[in-house]
Amino acid sequence: MSNTKSKKHFILAMPVGANLWIHICIVALSIFGTVMIGSASMGLVVGDNKYLLFTVIKQIIFVIAGYIAMAVLANKFTINSLKKKSFLIVIGITFAALLACLLFEGVDGSQAWLRFSILGQEVTIQPSEFAKITSILVVAAYLGDVKKRFEHSRSLFLPPLLILLGIFAVVLLFQSDFGSAMIIFLISCICILIPNHDQLRGLQITLKVLFWIFLPLAIFILTPSGEKFINMLPIKQYQKDRFLAAFNPFNDKYNTGYQLVNSLISFASGGFLGSGFGTSIRKYTNFPAANTDYILAILVEELGFAGFFALMALYGVILFQLLKYASRMQNERGKIILVGTAMYLLIHMIFNIGGVTGLIPLTGVPLLMISSGGSATMAFMACLGISQAVISAKERGEIK
Repeated sequence: MSNTKSKKHFILAMPVGANLWIHICIVALSIFGTVMIGSASMGLVVGDNKYLLFTVIKQIIFVIAGYIAMAVLANKFTINSLKKKSFLIVIGITFAALLACLLFEGVDGSQAWLRFSILGQEVTIQPSEFAKITSILVVAAYLGDVKKRFEHSRSLFLPPLLILLGIFAVVLLFQSDFGSAMIIFLISCICILIPNHDQLRGLQITLKVLFWIFLPLAIFILTPSGEKFINMLPIKQYQKDRFLAAFNPFNDKYNTGYQLVNSLISFASGGFLGSGFGTSIRKYTNFPAANTDYILAILVEELGFAGFFALMALYGVILFQLLKYASRMQNERGKIILVGTAMYLLIHMIFNIGGVTGLIPLTGVPLLMISSGGSATMAFMACLGISQAVISAKERGEIK
């Protein structure tokens, strides 16, 4: 009897010392996101109530699976597990899953999904979402809390750098998933800046210099003056179209700019309180990404900017709590995990919100916990579970 109780508690509860605010916000986001996916999907499945039901049930299953993964990792993950050889198995599985996607049919030129059929309906898993967690853990495992001095600096940073570049190359070059590749790259770079080891100084300075070189270039590309430069890039036409649509979606409002135009109309018509839950008009106007990339537009149209600010408040609390604990933590591995998780959320927010408002080109990056997509939901909840384990260990005095 006692074993059953302890197992039940293990599955359902966060460990002692875990942050309650993070837990409350992720549960609220899970409910909020599932409800909004149901509403946004109505326009995509008119006359097909079974598919709408399947879409909602599928998201609920992913949320439950994500919550269990979060609880398990929050209770079982330890900083010391990164030192074990079993962590190499995690890296190997990540590469195997990423490469396995090449065996399946792609979508819009991208081969980033494992595809399965369940009850006659297709279910997809996107390994690159979980690769973001692996990237954070690789930096923490190889570069955090390193006291040893190496004969050559490259002996310290070359192994993790090769792993990270390998993940980045597979996602970008083989899967053609520019959005996920950029997020993995940015998260990895930020995490590498955290360790305080003198033999990492050269690499860290190089990353900072590259940032200040590419920032003005990125700003230039995102202006109308960068249109000629975009057309010269060796990227696929649909990727160029996303840049061009961001410059002025009304130049081709019935083709490449169609979704962005609909999104802007939704934002403009939402007002402060919105038209009311479930009453969006745009989701019925052939808006193909209404429940994924552009779900924020539907949210604002129905719930107004009040709903948008409520969503940002939930995200903001999670970010604040993660960065608060990171600033107090001396353990570098723990700090890398917390900052990496915070950047995982923040970069997704910037890419998605920027894309659906036309501030930056759309990269197909989901709005975490809100967009339809089980992989992103499960991966982020799992990453938060690892962060909760770190916070719990800090609160219990197991790490400084």
